[in-house]
Amino acid sequence: MSERIFISPAKYVQGKNAIQNIGGYVKDIGKETVVIADETVWDIAGNDVVEQLKQENIKVEEVLFNGEASKTEIQRITEIANQADASVIIGVGGGKTLDTAKAVSDEVNGFTVIVPTTASTDAPTSALSVVYSDDGVFEGYRFYNKNPDLVMVDTKIIAGAPPRFLASGIADALATWVEARSVINAGGDTMAGGRTTIAAQAIAEKCEETLFQYAHLAYESVKSKSVTPALESIVEANTLLSGLGFESGGLGAAHAIHNGFTALKGDIHHLTHGEKVAFGTLVQLTLEKHSIGEIERYIKLYVSLGLPVTLEDIKLKDASRDDIMKVAEAATTDGETIHQAFNITADDVADAIYAADQYAKAYKEKHNK
Repeated sequence: MSERIFISPAKYVQGKNAIQNIGGYVKDIGKETVVIADETVWDIAGNDVVEQLKQENIKVEEVLFNGEASKTEIQRITEIANQADASVIIGVGGGKTLDTAKAVSDEVNGFTVIVPTTASTDAPTSALSVVYSDDGVFEGYRFYNKNPDLVMVDTKIIAGAPPRFLASGIADALATWVEARSVINAGGDTMAGGRTTIAAQAIAEKCEETLFQYAHLAYESVKSKSVTPALESIVEANTLLSGLGFESGGLGAAHAIHNGFTALKGDIHHLTHGEKVAFGTLVQLTLEKHSIGEIERYIKLYVSLGLPVTLEDIKLKDASRDDIMKVAEAATTDGETIHQAFNITADDVADAIYAADQYAKAYKEKHNK
């Protein structure tokens, strides 16, 4: 019988203006830091992080992130961190910045501090990074011996981000229970390496429950740049509940299909991670045995948040069968997460992609969307 494994960050802090307290948390971790952020995020939050750190007499090396979580970028920043003798690596920004920070921290055997500026993915809490080529093609997962030491989420910053990012995070989080449930039912392993714990199952289920309850209210809150109880709930669901739920609960087909999309060129790469996962989730639901009411429950939420549900929505309206097979083949390569939940072929996945597209088109026609 396989071991049950549950992993999580050492500390998670969330709240309005939470970033103002980051220095007090980091000083207990280390005194030499590297702060990584892209050009846009430096103005949104990076400079504030540096200011708070310096107020606690913490040494800071500022690094501009080049935009891709690639081996090249990880190595470049690792060299900077080594030269600065930094023991704490702080990533500020979106998923690729945070994944790069985790990788650099692993390279220097340091501590990891994560400061997400959107609630658009569940990357912040995990002990893994998604690594891409310099051109943005998915290459694989990189796993670490521990989760981040501190995850700090400032909901005032999250509320100031475009609503599209929150919607993307909701889509990513909505895959959590769908995938974890399939892994549990199949007896597969989680991203943490063992079987799902009761705790992880409960967290994944609560994640989905929270999303269906508060997604719309939180989405409207962000439109007015307001921090509300509904937004706080969705930020926690998108970040903490989804993060713990996917990592200790398991990934199935939805994220494998997302990864498959990176095999194609074109406008699909302008979509966010969560937007591609939304379609991948519909494909997974199609691969399973669900009623029309259950599948349309997800489609309804996606459509109401402006998320893509058809091939046309994800810029693949004119994709050939060969193109769809490329996606399906990439999603079913050896080692992909789809195998934790399904015994399936690429042809089965391609059929499910077309069927999911048709289900969503039929829903839109029925509801005049």
